[in-house]
Amino acid sequence: MTKTIKFLALIALVAPLMAACNCNASQNTEETTTEQVMTQQSGNFIFADETEWHDAGGGVERQILGYNDNIMMVKVKFDKGEVGAMHSHPHTQVTYVASGVFEFTVGDVTKIVKAGDALYKQPNIPHGCVCLEEGILIDCFNPMRDTFLEK
Repeated sequence: MTKTIKFLALIALVAPLMAACNCNASQNTEETTTEQVMTQQSGNFIFADETEWHDAGGGVERQILGYNDNIMMVKVKFDKGEVGAMHSHPHTQVTYVASGVFEFTVGDVTKIVKAGDALYKQPNIPHGCVCLEEGILIDCFNPMRDTFLEK
């Protein structure tokens, strides 16, 4: 009886976790597994010293890191005083401040961010920045910014 109660208690704890992550056994069969075919994607390993920097305009440079159709990571280098002009795009964007200090405007809100901070920019919201202290931003986009790739 005690073993049965412990077993049922364990199931009561695990079942919601499995449901939350869609971890049921039927999803692990070959019949239900589907792979998404990517039309564009980077290699699995991207080495900074082997990856070219591209002029993003206004003295700002970008380095394209990993990507596929759904996601793209980009390193963006700013010198002090450089401006990331106000713009918007249909991509969701998350930015991590790897180094430096920036004055960012997202929508109608302007704040100072520094190394370790992050920003979320929903699709089509105007945003831009001024670099107050030389720094690097790491941008992630969904879907990928295909215009960033050289044709």
